[in-house]
Amino acid sequence: MFHKVIQVVPTNDYKVYIYYVDGKIKLFDASEIIKKGVFQQLQNIEIFKNSCTVLNDTLAWDISGTFDPYNCLDLDPEELYNSCPEVTEPKVNIV
Repeated sequence: MFHKVIQVVPTNDYKVYIYYVDGKIKLFDASEIIKKGVFQQLQNIEIFKNSCTVLNDTLAWDISGTFDPYNCLDLDPEELYNSCPEVTEPKVNIV
């Protein structure tokens, strides 16, 4: 079974809630990956949050702003599914 990502929600502390089609929610901590290689451009929290999306059925960052699945930074959905802790849905304050 391929674990398909259907939604991502980035946080202000370089984490991303990843929602999978099977109903599971995983939490990815990107604080280490943003220190390496091409991912360094995500150290700007606004870029990290504003470009965070789902492309190629996984967590991705659409740096170019074109939603081009071939021109993005994406991570293996299987690796994320297997290595990230399962969490409950984050609580949000409704104003």
